[in-house]
Amino acid sequence: MRHALALSLVAALLGGCASHKPEDYNGIWINQAAIDAASKGTGLRYALERNGPNFEWKVNIAAGQASYSNGFELVEGRLKAVDDNHWQVQLDGDQVENLELDGKELVQATSDWAPEQRFQRSSNLIDADVPPGAIFEKALYGAYMKGDWQVLEGPGQGGTVRFRDNGGLDGLPNLDRYALCLAGDCATMTGKYDSLWLERNQQGNPWIFKRDGKQLEIFQAVNEAQPDEMPELRPGARRWL
Repeated sequence: MRHALALSLVAALLGGCASHKPEDYNGIWINQAAIDAASKGTGLRYALERNGPNFEWKVNIAAGQASYSNGFELVEGRLKAVDDNHWQVQLDGDQVENLELDGKELVQATSDWAPEQRFQRSSNLIDADVPPGAIFEKALYGAYMKGDWQVLEGPGQGGTVRFRDNGGLDGLPNLDRYALCLAGDCATMTGKYDSLWLERNQQGNPWIFKRDGKQLEIFQAVNEAQPDEMPELRPGARRWL
């Protein structure tokens, strides 16, 4: 019995150290921890910042390429195998990211500019027609904005609103698309406030929103900056509840 137990332990240890095939890294990997944190229904950018900064990795072993997106930019690099279990991504300048697999997760190692991050594979295939970050964005939209929202106050009162995971929007008068601000200039302009873009026929405006569990408030975005300055958007009158 003791021998059987010892052999089981050895097998488990060896299994944990098993090397991975290069193609095991292939595909699109998304930051599921950030999505899970946001889906609890609190501040969007707060959840993303605490689980960022990167949201999606795209790894193509055959092409020797890897890239990541962080909500506002795409960073591309060349892949280099360190050993069977570790790969390096050489980016512009002296920046290097280290990747490894831990079970079914892709791990981006701690660096001078970012903490350790873990990603789950969304797809084994890479479609060149899919924009960078789009897979993460779709998963985030589906988790954060899912379900039917009843308009308690504002245009369309009494109706039902649906925010689609592809950015489509149903139920708000004269609007058919939306986009959540994840990072970048839109985040700089709104400071600590969450914002989204609402449009119809590619014409729209930014709005400030506040999420508290199952309640969503959308406010007009008021620009407090001077005409020659970058906009500073702050919440104005509430438009929808």
